[in-house]
Amino acid sequence: MKNRFPFPLSQWPTSRRAAIKGVFCDIDDTLTRHGRIGSDVFAAMEQLRAAKLLVVPITGRPAGWCDLIARQWPVDGVIGENGAMYFRYDDKTRIMTRHYHTPDKERTANRQKLNAIAEEVLATIPGAKISADQAYREADLAIDFAEDTGPLDRSTIDAIVAIFAKHKATAKVSSIHVNGWYGEYDKLSQTKTFMSDIFNVDLDSNRHQYAFVGDSPNDSPMFGFFPDSVGVANLAAMIDQCPQIPAYIADGGSGDGFIEVAQAILQTKK
Repeated sequence: MKNRFPFPLSQWPTSRRAAIKGVFCDIDDTLTRHGRIGSDVFAAMEQLRAAKLLVVPITGRPAGWCDLIARQWPVDGVIGENGAMYFRYDDKTRIMTRHYHTPDKERTANRQKLNAIAEEVLATIPGAKISADQAYREADLAIDFAEDTGPLDRSTIDAIVAIFAKHKATAKVSSIHVNGWYGEYDKLSQTKTFMSDIFNVDLDSNRHQYAFVGDSPNDSPMFGFFPDSVGVANLAAMIDQCPQIPAYIADGGSGDGFIEVAQAILQTKK
């Protein structure tokens, strides 16, 4: 990657912030601080929605978590398992919409292949664990290297990724997991589908109206697509691993950085 670094968030033009109609965001280490989401972060999401902006988390977390997020968080939907599905709960009709990229039968077949990868990782990579949330996943395999184990070093993480590649599976590195799956999708492709299906928005034509906030290499497709993408400060430690980087970077890390972004947008809506 070229020797580049995002601009400070303070250089985000007012006119660009004023045009924003919605905020997409990662969850782990973007909203969370040391694994927890503070009331101030939830308040920032509520303030964005009160200002008539969409709020949609785009996460590697499992389908089981997404059901709760869609129902109980102050959000307009959620994309889960790095793009494997989206969930959207309509408060008025009390109907949950669940959309999967891959049909049930194909996901079942893929699970057998992912189980074989899991066995190989556990047998050959010291310190690696299956993610504690694996039981709630429907489409991918999550290998934990920093949440409930480790943190493991860069070479070990690369070795995990190489095992996925050997089995011809896609693998993406977050701040805590290596997520692997079979299927031609990622966070960005499912976000486009979600916005088209639910809000009749063509993101290719309207990307300048939405911001994205993230923290890790698996957010690269989103960083590259949205002109108004922002990394929270902790992205700096992993930015050399990002094929595409955000336009801006916040002063604060994790939830503090997300709040910075929310306030930068909200200031233009008053």
